Amino acid sequence: MIVDRQGRRFRNLRVSLTAACNYACTYCVPDGKRLVAAQDELSAQALVRGVAYLVEAAGVERLRITGGEPLLSPRLDAFVQGVAGLGLSDISLTTNGQLLARKLPLLRDAGIRRLNVSLDTFDPTAFRRIARGGDLATVLAGMEQARAAGMAIKVNMVPMRGQNLDQVLPLLEYCLERGYELRFIELMRMGHLARDGAAFLQQFVSLEQLLGLIGQRHVFEQAPRPLDATALRYSIPGKGHFGVIANESVPFCRTCSRLRLSSTGWLHGCLSSGSRHYVADLLDKPRHQALPGLQRLLVKALADKQEVAFSGDVMVMKVIGG
Repeated sequence: MIVDRQGRRFRNLRVSLTAACNYACTYCVPDGKRLVAAQDELSAQALVRGVAYLVEAAGVERLRITGGEPLLSPRLDAFVQGVAGLGLSDISLTTNGQLLARKLPLLRDAGIRRLNVSLDTFDPTAFRRIARGGDLATVLAGMEQARAAGMAIKVNMVPMRGQNLDQVLPLLEYCLERGYELRFIELMRMGHLARDGAAFLQQFVSLEQLLGLIGQRHVFEQAPRPLDATALRYSIPGKGHFGVIANESVPFCRTCSRLRLSSTGWLHGCLSSGSRHYVADLLDKPRHQALPGLQRLLVKALADKQEVAFSGDVMVMKVIGG
């Protein structure tokens, strides 16, 4: 097990199956062009070996499947079937929900019981403006089918001034009524927003502002959460919960346990660091040859983590997984 001086280690792995996405969200890509799959994306078999090696080398316990949009990947079927037998304590998936209804039987049969669905508005017009792709009704229908199949659903919303701040309360009400847990994610200084500080500040909504808005309608109290959780969790008595990933207002770097593996075979220990570590060549080697080299790279990846707070990076989030 690899541990740094703050006691952090890698418990949670996020694997990006593809950089491709059928959306072009305004906070992710500035030019409206949808991201496409990289030419050198790894096979499902190599990614499964990567997860298996990281379970052994780093003590990874939980896996989240991400993208781009993972449900677009032709590797999805083989990957979820492969990782299902690795003994992980939890496997979840983050999706924009556009293909959820179609892929639901596969996910259910592979033992995936938790979904995070990215949804920034409950208004169809605002949806088209922010996502620049997809259809809101299709997403909502897919979520209802997943709920009926017994899936636990969290909804991820990025509140932004001038775009969807008026949707905070309607989307919260919708989620509370259906038993979904809404997670508000503070806008991140990633990609073009790391380069354009004025655009970031113009749209940014802080934890204090968000809680003030919710407090106009609901009484809530802070709820317990795991030590390495990224989200602050709040309870609305008799109705449900919501969370806030306040990466700017209340940084969680000191307890971060996340590691990311890109679809092209790069390890990212921290979103705020431009450093990355190539492991694809190790994944073609047998276990006894791969693990020593992988452990050396994991030490470097852990050292990439920020000491105190998130500072942002020019990397596009969709390329390395949310």
